[in-house]
Amino acid sequence: MKRDLEADLREWKNQEGRMPLLLRGARQVGKSFTVEKFGREEFNQCVILNFEQHPEYKRCFQTLEPQKIIDLIELLTGVTIQAGSTLLFLDEIQECPEAIMALRYFKEQMPALHIIGAGSLLEFVLNNDNFKMPVGRIQFMYLRPLSFGEYLEASGNAKLRNYLNTVHVGDTIEQVVHERLLSLVREYYILGGMPAVISKYLTSKSLAQCQNLQADILLGFRKDFGKYARRMPHTHLETIFTKAPGLIGGWLKYTALDPDTAHATLKNALKKLCDAGLIILVYATSGAGLPMISHSNEKKFKILFLDVGLVKQACNLDLELLFKQDLLLVNKGALAEQFVGQELLAYMGKRESNTLFAWTREEKSSTAEVDYLIAVDSSIIPIEVKAKAAGSLRSLRIFQSEKKSPVGVRISEVPFSLHDDILSIPFYMIEQIPRIIREFVR
Repeated sequence: MKRDLEADLREWKNQEGRMPLLLRGARQVGKSFTVEKFGREEFNQCVILNFEQHPEYKRCFQTLEPQKIIDLIELLTGVTIQAGSTLLFLDEIQECPEAIMALRYFKEQMPALHIIGAGSLLEFVLNNDNFKMPVGRIQFMYLRPLSFGEYLEASGNAKLRNYLNTVHVGDTIEQVVHERLLSLVREYYILGGMPAVISKYLTSKSLAQCQNLQADILLGFRKDFGKYARRMPHTHLETIFTKAPGLIGGWLKYTALDPDTAHATLKNALKKLCDAGLIILVYATSGAGLPMISHSNEKKFKILFLDVGLVKQACNLDLELLFKQDLLLVNKGALAEQFVGQELLAYMGKRESNTLFAWTREEKSSTAEVDYLIAVDSSIIPIEVKAKAAGSLRSLRIFQSEKKSPVGVRISEVPFSLHDDILSIPFYMIEQIPRIIREFVR
């Protein structure tokens, strides 16, 4: 299964001044598989140390001297590590914080050696007050669930993805192609982007088996709660994890999570789930300028889940609805908002963290709200996930007028078109939004 990240990894391999790489992301998104595949295809050999399966490898990092570390690894594995032709992969590296600290010295003393660390709970180590981050000596990348574009390739529809890369403002997508792509979006709504689920579907074509696997993945996340919170009751994590899929699309109030628990406790539990990559926050921002985080309100936010397929499973949605109903109406639009947010993150950049932004204006005379804001070069672009006609998108137009945004985007099942500086983007073209906006602005 090909991942877009592989191109970034190849670029990292060949760049001058390369630093050791830490690959971050939630469990089950394919970090180990992707790095091992990269190691097999791009190097003569790939030496893998999994600190969770083989904790004895931690002893190699009782020293911070790279040559001594390599000597010990060679003795334990029986493999000769050669800079330039060997990839050293430190999997589940969060189990050995000393290995993360040692990366600094690999950068300084063994810069020719390709070394990648990966882990699902890295943030718990990196955010620990006692951990000393080797600043400026490590490069980060993020891996998320498969995007819809990656799903097109995995499912044998790479030509459709390539075709979408050639669509320009003013072009018309044939109705038969439009309908085929929308049917694939519906399929993706059900499966989501978890690699194991997609692999199961491609081999079995059984949605029932995929649903069972999604249930197992959700259960596996719950079993990990002990690793997320060693200083808080697991019940708080369980509460948020269980309720989050049903709260997508609205501004979060802690009382909706648990009216009987202190907000500070719930905030801490929510942060743990965000650190684990299971929850994504969409912050309210004024849209006054870039970076948007500088103008955001950290107390006002929405939440998204890791994956749209897991949301569908957690909410026990009827599969027939996904094939018959307008995608914007399923689960009161929450599933569409999850899908769009997930897609925006997927194409945001492999070095970006899980942060999205929305806009809200609360004035007595005129309230307005836009689902998402993205930055395209120096412009802030408003995005609405709406079924309304392009001419009736009041909040989108208010934002455009107040913030001088060159174009607004409406995402729906409506075919690709442009009307009065509003781009109608069908669900399957989210990957193309930055390119099309740049073309429009030019």
